[in-house]
Amino acid sequence: MFGILGIVLSLALLIGLAYRGWNVIVIAPICAMVGLLFGGLDAPVIATYTQVFMPALGNYLIKFFPLFLLGAVFGKLMDDSGCAQTIAHRIVEWTGKERAIIAIILACGVLTYGGVSLFVVAFAVFPVAMQMFREGNLPKRLIPAAIALGSFTFTMTALPGSPAIQNAIPIPYFHTDTFAAPGLGIVAALVMFGCGSAWLMIRARRARNAGEGYGDYPHETAATGPEPAAAGNMPSFAVAITPVLLVLVLNFVFSKYIVPSMDTDYLALPKYGKTTVSAVGGIWSIILAMLIACVVLIGLTWKRFRSVQKSVTDGALGSMLPILNVGSEVAYGAVIASLASFLIIRDWLMALTDNPVIGLAVVVNVLAGITGSSSGGMSIALQAVGQTYFDLAQAAGVSPQILHRVATLASGGLDALPHSGAVITLLAICQMNHQKSYFDIFMVSVVFPLAALFVVIALNGMFGTF
Repeated sequence: MFGILGIVLSLALLIGLAYRGWNVIVIAPICAMVGLLFGGLDAPVIATYTQVFMPALGNYLIKFFPLFLLGAVFGKLMDDSGCAQTIAHRIVEWTGKERAIIAIILACGVLTYGGVSLFVVAFAVFPVAMQMFREGNLPKRLIPAAIALGSFTFTMTALPGSPAIQNAIPIPYFHTDTFAAPGLGIVAALVMFGCGSAWLMIRARRARNAGEGYGDYPHETAATGPEPAAAGNMPSFAVAITPVLLVLVLNFVFSKYIVPSMDTDYLALPKYGKTTVSAVGGIWSIILAMLIACVVLIGLTWKRFRSVQKSVTDGALGSMLPILNVGSEVAYGAVIASLASFLIIRDWLMALTDNPVIGLAVVVNVLAGITGSSSGGMSIALQAVGQTYFDLAQAAGVSPQILHRVATLASGGLDALPHSGAVITLLAICQMNHQKSYFDIFMVSVVFPLAALFVVIALNGMFGTF
């Protein structure tokens, strides 16, 4: 019981310090050691740090660094070339300013589904949203929720083929690819998009009826990010959308046709980790798709960059902090998972149901909520129970595809609680605070994604995976 109390205190300390702005790279090992001290010191602190914490961090980097790197570079190239702004403005033109909320959701959705980092999207779309909401006299406090709905939800966890890291993490555990359970993923996306859009439009209508307008923000700035380095006019929509479409199309072609047809018998050798193409093929496909899309993007918009070298360098450097943050959270989880008291918590969660699909959803959701990170929480959960649930599913005749989709969807539920780094960053970008904007973020990023997860689990129980 004392060990469980230590885990709770350790998590509370991690959440509290992260909420106050402490960097997780620094506080994760400290909080892990707090849990270790309460756990009875099963191993020396320094040994746990060097032999458990750091290897877990390193293993995460080994698996997913290319995805973070290419995603950040691609996002920076889209931003500096003006392509991200072109796509946002064109969608606004199509939907009309009177449907500003839908326009912003769709603009964010298109960009994130095409592989642009959600933070790059927030910087690119916020100035457009600010102008549209002001002209439509819509409350500015709803902008963070609109961006969150388009960036943190259906494109991150539900839509098949999404290059988001959350859609890639389950691949090595369940031997799937990013297109796992496409039908159920689309259903989940429709639930999130439909419910979230309806909620925000109802909230806007109520605010209008109550006489609430955009709000008074005398010190408002047009944007909080760096000015895009694009030169001249913005690129055409056809040019801007081509790299986004390439990511999706090439990912599908590589994962379904090219990679499976390759001779990969060499992967069974110790030199290559004694693995199989089914365990790594999905990640290979995303890497190749993103790499080709970056090259094509540079080729199509070469003259619009002030310096391609600087854009690529800035993008690469921009990938470091996010992956180290998440890697540190995963390493923290590895230390906690090594404690005897954690086994009690794990077994209790797993004993709640003998259904591997529901059990996986519960464990991933809880750990994503605890860490305030979808990718971090899911990585910790799958390291702890991924193989167990895979074996249970195999024995029960449950498709690994539903495990993949449920794990991904579950990671995008409780991860958006107030201490979430993504939520805190989004509010800072939009110059808002929790008191004004978090309730709507909570509805579109927590409540409706959880509802979509319930729908997917129910449909899978009735009709199987599709």
